[in-house]
Amino acid sequence: MNKFTAAIIQLDSQSDVEKNLNTIVGFIEQAVQRGAKLIAMPENCNYVGGESAAHAEEIPGGHTFRVLSEQAKKYGVWLHCGSIYEKNDTDPRPYNSSMVINPKGELAAKYHKLHPFDVNVPGLEPIRESDRICPGREIVTVDTGEVGCLGLSVCYDIRFGELYRIMALEGAQILLTPADFTMPTGKDHWETILRTRAIENGCYVIAPGQYGVKPKFTAYANSLIVDPWGTVIARAPDRPCVITAEIDLDYLQEVRRKIFTLENRRPDVYSLKRT
Repeated sequence: MNKFTAAIIQLDSQSDVEKNLNTIVGFIEQAVQRGAKLIAMPENCNYVGGESAAHAEEIPGGHTFRVLSEQAKKYGVWLHCGSIYEKNDTDPRPYNSSMVINPKGELAAKYHKLHPFDVNVPGLEPIRESDRICPGREIVTVDTGEVGCLGLSVCYDIRFGELYRIMALEGAQILLTPADFTMPTGKDHWETILRTRAIENGCYVIAPGQYGVKPKFTAYANSLIVDPWGTVIARAPDRPCVITAEIDLDYLQEVRRKIFTLENRRPDVYSLKRT
């Protein structure tokens, strides 16, 4: 299937897990009614609050996985479940974990956010995600064989271009960037960075964002789908909703044949010189 419909669910997730999951289930139905074969959700889709470890679950096997697995099987779709907190057997800090569920309801891939959001933005309370989230150690792509090869990332990861280049070199065609982005940085950086990641790698970018007032900041929302030329082909309004766009993998190859970014790399000189 070289063309298919992808959907983003833009959420205003808060601290009530069951309410958040019920909202997601309703939006999945809407996305399916609009023909979506790949449905993506934002970071922290099932819980936003100050008790990360207390809301960590098993992947697979936890409550959120079971609920979303059932939806994938019910509708025969691929679900990219944004991220949730995953239990960690080696550290009291959970992972910020993204999971991909196939149409049979099976876990196809999971990814642990590599880059914790540790920042001190003027006018806002300092944020140190690494105090409560254990960073991952693995770059993850998954070739679905149906809705393209997916490259997985979460939120703050988008600022680290080398991650996306490696995923593109490993075959990624669609870069998934679920986020709970802050308003101050989002309004200036979010779209610019996402369009850059699409252009420099010749990939689609599917970027689901959280909407609404969170415990420490207001989320930027503005969920986007960007094509490999860098054109925004779907943009969410300022509310929880579903947006869709057509993904055309033949067009992706056409763009790559025009740009040659991946072919013209110089890995023979890409190293840090130490003197």
